[in-house]
Order: sequence, then C-alpha cells, then structure tokens
Amino acid sequence: MDATNMPARTGGQILVDALVAQGVDHVFCVPGESYLAALDAFYDTDVEITICRQEGGAGMMADAYSRLTGRPGICFVTRGPGATNVSPAIHIAGQDSNPLIVFIGQVGRDMRHREAFQEVDYAAVFGSMTKWAAEIDDAARIPEFVHRSFMTAMNGRPGPVVLALPEDMLAGDAIAPATPYAEAIPTAPAPSAMDRLAGLLATAEKPMMVLGGTRWTPQALNDIRAFAETFDLPVGCQFRRQMLFDSTHPNYAGDVGIGPNPALAKRVREADVLLLVGGRMSEMPSSSYTLIDIPTPAQTLVHVHASAEELGRVYAPALGIHADVASFAAAAAALPAPARRPWSDETRAANAAYHAWSGTPPPLPGACDYGAIVAWLRDRLPADAVICNGAGNYATWLHRYLRYRGFGTQLAPTSGSMGYGVPAAVAAKRLEPDRMVLAFAGDGCFLMNGQEFATAVQYALPILVIVVDNGMYGTIRMHQEREYPGRVIATPLDNPDFAALARAYGGHGETVEETAAFAPAFERAVASGKPALIHLKVDPEAILPTTTISEIREKALAG
Repeated sequence: MDATNMPARTGGQILVDALVAQGVDHVFCVPGESYLAALDAFYDTDVEITICRQEGGAGMMADAYSRLTGRPGICFVTRGPGATNVSPAIHIAGQDSNPLIVFIGQVGRDMRHREAFQEVDYAAVFGSMTKWAAEIDDAARIPEFVHRSFMTAMNGRPGPVVLALPEDMLAGDAIAPATPYAEAIPTAPAPSAMDRLAGLLATAEKPMMVLGGTRWTPQALNDIRAFAETFDLPVGCQFRRQMLFDSTHPNYAGDVGIGPNPALAKRVREADVLLLVGGRMSEMPSSSYTLIDIPTPAQTLVHVHASAEELGRVYAPALGIHADVASFAAAAAALPAPARRPWSDETRAANAAYHAWSGTPPPLPGACDYGAIVAWLRDRLPADAVICNGAGNYATWLHRYLRYRGFGTQLAPTSGSMGYGVPAAVAAKRLEPDRMVLAFAGDGCFLMNGQEFATAVQYALPILVIVVDNGMYGTIRMHQEREYPGRVIATPLDNPDFAALARAYGGHGETVEETAAFAPAFERAVASGKPALIHLKVDPEAILPTTTISEIREKALAG
C-alpha cells in the first residue's frame, strides 16, 4: 500500500506492525518507560512476550531463539543501564555469528546531546560489536530501518543489529509505508568451484572436513551428511558446533575445540585437503591458531563461507568458495561418488579415536563424580534433548562425553560468555515445549543469570538446571595455578543453597553430594513437572577430566 493511503499511527504501532510483517512471533524484554508506546502496540497482537528479569538474560534468550529458528531474535530493553546490561548478549551474537536485533529505548529527540537521564550514544557504544547500530529519528522511516536490520542481521556473516528508539518518536503519530518481508539471500557456490573441490578430493590421500558457523538448517545437515557418506570423509565440528553432525555417525571424528583429542588435532594438522565449511577457525577451534598456519596453511585449505570478507581474512585458502552453508551442502550432496577413497581406513580410525577419547570418563576425586553423571545422562537423554550451557570448566565434560545428535540440540556461546545456559533453556522451552531442555552451569556461571529461573517458573517451563558447584571460579583458578601456583586470590566462592533457592522461586530443588544419589534426584526433578534444579556438590580438585588442581600446581612448581 502506498504510504499516502496509510492511516496515521504512533511510532510504536508502526514498529510493531513492521515486526509482525517480518513474521516475528516472540519478543524477549525487560520493560522500560522509554518504549511504552511500543509495548502498548504489542497489546493488540498475537506476538508472545517473555518478560525477563535482567536485560542480559533477555538478550541471551533472543540469541537462543535465533539459533533455533534461523530468524533474528528480538529483544527490547530500556535506555542507559538497560542497554549496557544487554551488551553481553550483543557480544555473543557478534562472535557467534547469530542474527539478533536489539531495540533500545532512547531519550526524547528534544533532549539529545544534553546528557539527559540515562542518555547514551548507542551507535558509538555498540558500533564495534554489531553489524549496524543506528537511531530512528523519524517514525515514517521505521519500515525502512526494520527491513534493513533484518537483512543485515541475517545475510552474509550473520550478526547483531542495535536500533535506538527515541521516546517521543515512538509516541508521536506518523504515516509510514508497509514493511517488505526480509529473507536470507542464498549464495550458491560457483559450479567451477565445486568442480575444483571434486578434483582436489580425487587426488587426496588424507582429507578432513570441519563444520562450523551458522545459517545451517535441518536440510543442510542432511545434505552435508550425505556428502560425507558419499566421499567417506572424517568430519569434525568446531567448538560448540557439535550439533552440526550426529556424533553417533561412523564418520564423526570429534570436537575441534578447546583441548581437543590430540589424535584429532594431529589429523587436522596433517590433512592434505582440509575442507572448512561455514566456520572461521578462530582462536578456540584452532587451538590458539596452531592447527592451521597463518597466512598460508600447510594443508590445501578449502574454505566455504557466506561472507566474502571472511575468505582470506586470516587464512589464505587454496580454494575459497563464497556460499552459504545450505547452498554448499546441497551442491556437495549432488557431487558424484569419487572413483577412489584411499582414506576410508583413516575415517574409521578417526571415529575409533573419537570413541576412545569420549567413552568412559576417568574417575574423579570426591564423592560426587561429575564425569560419571554426564556419562549416565548421555545414555538416557532423548536424542532431541536441547543441551544449554554457558562458560566454565564444567562444560569440558559436556563437549567430550555427551552425544549431540542433530539440529537445535546444542545452545552454547562460542564467545565463552558465562550465564548463557539458563536464559537459553528458558527460550528453548518456550519455543519447543515438547522437548527435554537441560541447562548446565557452574556455580559462578549460574549466578550470572540464574534469576531467569524465575522466568521459567512464571511461564511454567519445566526446564532442568544442573549446577556444578566446586566453590570457585574454576577456569580462572586453573589458569591461576598454572601461572602463579599456590597464590590463590579472587577465585574462591561461598555459595548459597542452590536447591533451596530453586524452591524459593517456586521450582523443584535437589541437592546431590554422592554419585549414586543423582539418578533418583534426576527422576524426581523430571517427574515434578516444574522448573527444576539439581545442585551437584563436587570436589574442587576435579578441575578437568584428565587432571586435578593439585597436579596442575605441582607441575607448575616443578617446571
């Protein structure tokens, strides 16, 4: 409809109508007076609103939404402190390449540049963390800004967008055009590039494929699996991207992440053709940039990425393929079977090495053996269970010993942000009520955004949170003992009774101090039908599957 035929609406109504036009069905927010006109406009729509307890949690929920749907997660926060509180989620979406749009209330246009109450220059603050940060100063341009924000967030290398909304702009009337629907634009690989890839594989002896990045879909995962099977390639997944390939598949070689299986790291280094699909092989998956030489890799590197700017940015590829992962996977699945696959024995060996590495966790110090608990869960969780976590050494066991089976089964920040697991679990259960959703968190990690357990209670979302309590910021303590052995400072934690806290929120709480007590506690938690928390009290010595705090200290002192 031509703008001249549109009725006058408030800026808030124009904005909400523009979001509905984009298919937005869910918004995560902490309310604020700076965007009341937008909140009021939501009143007359079917858009679900999740009211959160802190802006960081709201942003992380929106980020998790984007991982499950492929569309931008939408978050609304108020100005000043509300905006700075959401910054961790913006950073996560940036480093993890997830589409996220954060709308921030702003002071009135007539008050700008006076340092009015909670005034912030959001383009300046978030410019380096986003793909685009702007302020909408004219309500008639809202459809333009919203359409551009969706296109920017989804296309190329996806990422976050921040739009500031002056309070008077939202409250005032304007006439604005309809908002066109924004879609992620497919970028298909050139036929000549696929021919070159087939040619490189035809002469390879030790090829390897590593999957990462975003813009994956269930169909893309099916296609990449078909390609891996046709060529019998060993397949690794980048740090916290393990859901991209079924870890029970005979071609799976393991997690190319922090502290990877040494046999897997060796395979990546010694591959003659290394096919990197979708990922960037940044610091964590590259083992601090040691697996691939910079700028010229020792391997024949084939790098597939949806953003032309990422190709050659760090590693000079022998073959750069500018394509989104779904288009590449479809083209790869259509390649004819090779005449020879001399690496098949290596593929079986890679899978055997993965199972040897990720089979039975070694026993840990203390009465409550976290490794044994993770192994117990691995054998009992549904294949489509959603596993969420933040950052901390507790996640090492998840990466190594759990089995991720498919799309949407893993929600975890590659940026290493703490506090992600509980908000992600809330979002996942809101979107996928019939799936089991588990959040893992360390004691330090949980208290970053554990207040969102109250959000789970408010919406009757029976998530299960497992808090691994070792009484310290364990990852930092580990590094502290390596670098300054015995000089412990700023890492011990005195913690609350987490199970009692869960019950205080209105959920179900269990405390587990011995391994044998976990299974019945888990069954009671699931049977409760409530948001539930299991408080694991583990020995602080159990810092990694392969070593203890004391061993790290002794080694550092001896070295």
